[in-house]
Amino acid sequence: MLNVQQRAMALRQCLRATQRHYHGDVRVRFAPSPTGYLHLGGLRTALYNFLFARHAGGKFVLRIEDTDQSRLVPGASERLIEDLLWAGIEIDEGPGFDGDYGPYIQSERKELYSDAVDRLLQNGSAYRCFCTERRLELLRKEALRTRQVPRYDNKCRHLTEAQLAALLDRGMPHCVRFKLTEHEEPLEDLIYGRVQHNVSETEGDPVIMKSDQFPTYHLANVVDDHHMGITHVLRGVEWQISTTKHLLLYKAFGWRPPQFGHLPLLVNADGTKLSKRQGDIGIQQLRERGYFPQALINYIISAGGGFEHRPNARPQLQTLDALAQQFRLKRVNSHPSRLNSELLNDYNQLEIRRRLEAGEETRLHLVALVQQLVKQTYPNHSNLDLAETHILNVLHWAAQRLTLIQDLTSGKLSFLWVKPTECELDNDLTSEQLQQLLQQLSVLATFEKNALNDKLKNYAHQQQLKFPMLMKTLRAALSGLKEGPGVAEMMEILGKTVVLQRLEETIKKQSKVESMRVQRL
Repeated sequence: MLNVQQRAMALRQCLRATQRHYHGDVRVRFAPSPTGYLHLGGLRTALYNFLFARHAGGKFVLRIEDTDQSRLVPGASERLIEDLLWAGIEIDEGPGFDGDYGPYIQSERKELYSDAVDRLLQNGSAYRCFCTERRLELLRKEALRTRQVPRYDNKCRHLTEAQLAALLDRGMPHCVRFKLTEHEEPLEDLIYGRVQHNVSETEGDPVIMKSDQFPTYHLANVVDDHHMGITHVLRGVEWQISTTKHLLLYKAFGWRPPQFGHLPLLVNADGTKLSKRQGDIGIQQLRERGYFPQALINYIISAGGGFEHRPNARPQLQTLDALAQQFRLKRVNSHPSRLNSELLNDYNQLEIRRRLEAGEETRLHLVALVQQLVKQTYPNHSNLDLAETHILNVLHWAAQRLTLIQDLTSGKLSFLWVKPTECELDNDLTSEQLQQLLQQLSVLATFEKNALNDKLKNYAHQQQLKFPMLMKTLRAALSGLKEGPGVAEMMEILGKTVVLQRLEETIKKQSKVESMRVQRL
């Protein structure tokens, strides 16, 4: 039972919840279980709740549903909050945030659930069940043998007062079940329209309080949504069939239920279900691969609807504020939402371009990100080219070609960052000839691959140099590598300034080598 202070807190929350319902303030919640990390489906649910709340000027509440203690993953709640904030989803109330309806972690609200169960036991809407796991397993096996759907047979619903008292006196372990009744009123789903599931015909009475005194999802989410004043519940369509049970619970408590909307499944482009085994639906993995928050948000909403449909429209990046203004729940699709993975790359490329064209602070953040990635990739190199202007030039080149910033640190592009340390010219090429080439390159108006290739061929012909030998020497001078992109392409990527700098450094080193040779003679 709740103590006096806790009862007072519960009463205040209940009064506020009632006021919310009747004064029209929108309050939504995202209520994940910390049994794993945030994935695309969970982020979609959080995002649509957030957009709906922001559009209506309401509140977005985060609640951690950790009643299944056996499956908790250490650190999952903290990582989940970090991922939401990274995505730009602001939490108005929740663990570690302000709010008058806490605590926002279900394991810290156990006494509230116990009080709710006592209320249902007293009004005859629930009963204690003493059936053992062995009996329940036998029921399941028998149902499967006769090709029926396994369900509890409601045996303990019919215990007499004397039988119940005797079992309690013996200290027999038990759970508490809720009595399902026929529910003739259909659910008015905000997305699917009128839906009806008479669960009492297909299911046994559900457990609402386990023997470990932790509530099940069915009880806890109803109690919490009521006491936290939640006005709209937007969740995955897999919970739609359970909503009938929740409406029955609201009726048993005498509470007004929130409005329910169920979001369609997210599926792959071919219609198959998303699976955590795919390895590319976890938000942390997508972050580590280099996808930006705004790209991921736009990718998710591209599949699920909620916005005005523009046939054949090219991908366009929208901010969260703009998305919130445009969002309409009536436009959310009721059919499975197909994700096209190619669109994610398109959006990420758009985001790279947007950041490059944004203000100086945004560009510098992008430069700092590249510097950090390069240092992580080449920790043993001290001779790295991390100048701001060089990185910006590379990014402008990459913005038209690459989809991930991390791609810039691939092995074949190491020449962008690792300066060559030693480069000895071929005996057929002198430092004076390289100096002449440098001067010709410095006056080129266009530092583009085709123009550079023509210039190098003409120079080799003028100097009577073997073209492959010239290319080999330039590759070594510019990258220190024996393989990689074509030399002209490499020069275009590096940019005129860096190419001239690296050639000048090579000439200085070669001049010293030639001077030492002369002294030895």
